[in-house]
Amino acid sequence: MRAVVLVGGFGTRLRPLTLSVPKPMLTVGHVPIIERLVANLVRGGVTDVTLALGFKPEPFLAAFPDGTCAGAQLHYAVEPEPLDTAGAIRFAAEARGIEETFVVANGDVLTDLDVAALVRFHRSRGAEATLHLIGVDDPSSFGVVAIDVDGRIERFVEKPAPGTAPTNLINAGTYVLEPSVVRRIAPGVKVSIERVTFPDLVADGSAFAVATHDYWLDTGTPDLYRQANLDLLAGRRLHDTCEAVAPGAEVAPGAVLEDAVVGSGARVAAGAHLVRSVLLAGADVGAGASVRDSVVMGRVGAGASIDGCVIGAGAQVGPAEALSHVRRPDPDAA
Repeated sequence: MRAVVLVGGFGTRLRPLTLSVPKPMLTVGHVPIIERLVANLVRGGVTDVTLALGFKPEPFLAAFPDGTCAGAQLHYAVEPEPLDTAGAIRFAAEARGIEETFVVANGDVLTDLDVAALVRFHRSRGAEATLHLIGVDDPSSFGVVAIDVDGRIERFVEKPAPGTAPTNLINAGTYVLEPSVVRRIAPGVKVSIERVTFPDLVADGSAFAVATHDYWLDTGTPDLYRQANLDLLAGRRLHDTCEAVAPGAEVAPGAVLEDAVVGSGARVAAGAHLVRSVLLAGADVGAGASVRDSVVMGRVGAGASIDGCVIGAGAQVGPAEALSHVRRPDPDAA
C-alpha cells in the first residue's frame, strides 16, 4: 500500500517554531512529527510514502538519509508552485505513478487510527473516497460531515452555528482514495480536495466515511503541539510513549519538572521549574527560572518567568524578565 502525506504548508500558526524547522520535522516526544505519522501508516500496511512538499526536501533528506522513515520507503514530490490539497495529491500521485488504491494523510495530524481497517471499509463499500471522521465537543469551529447508516456521506456543513450541527463529526485528515479521484482533479492549478473534490464525490454518491474514537490531534498550533508532547509523556497514545528527558539533555539537581519534556541537547539549570512545557533541542533555561505552559527553542535567562509563551530558536528571555502569552520573536514581524 502506498500513501501521500501532505506537508506543503508554511506552518504559519506554529511560528516562531517553524521559522527554523519545517513543521513536520518538529519533534513530539523527541521524534519528528512526520516519523510518528508514518509509523502509524506503516502499522496499517503502508510500505511506500511520498511527501507532497511545497518546499525543498533537504531537511527531510538530512533526517532520513537512507530514504526510509519508520520502515517505509520515502519519496518526495516538490510542487513547482502551491497547488492546494487536491492539486498536491494529483501532483504527487502522478509524479510517483500511483495507479491503485492509496492513502492520503495531512502531515500535521497525529492519530492512532487503524489505517488497515479504514482501507477494508473503503473496499467493502466500493467507494471512490473514504474519509476518517472524529467527534469533537464543539463542531461550530469546523466543517462537519453527515453520513447515513451505511457510511455514505450525505453532505458537508461548514462551521454550523452552535446547536444547529447535524452531527459532531469532522474530517480528521486521513483518506483512502481510488485513482479515479486523481483524474477528477484539474492538473496544474490550485484545487481544494475539501471544498471541490469531496463535494463532487458526494454528489455522485461515491464518498464514504468512518467515524472512530481513536486518539487524534491536529498539531498545528503551539498549544496543541505542546499537548501532543504531553500526551505521549502521560501515556495517552496507543502505541507511542516517551521519556521526559531525552538522552543528551542536562537537567541539574534541584531543577523541578512537572509534566515537562526536555529535548536532546537542552539544558535546565539548578532551581529552574518547568510545568506543562516543552524544551526542544538546544533550549536553555537558567537558574531559578520558571517556565509554565510554554514551548522553548531559545534561552530563558536566570530568574526569568514565562507563562503561555513560545520562544523560538535564537530568541532570548532576559534574566528576571517576566512574560505572559508572548511569542518571541514576534511571528508577525518575521
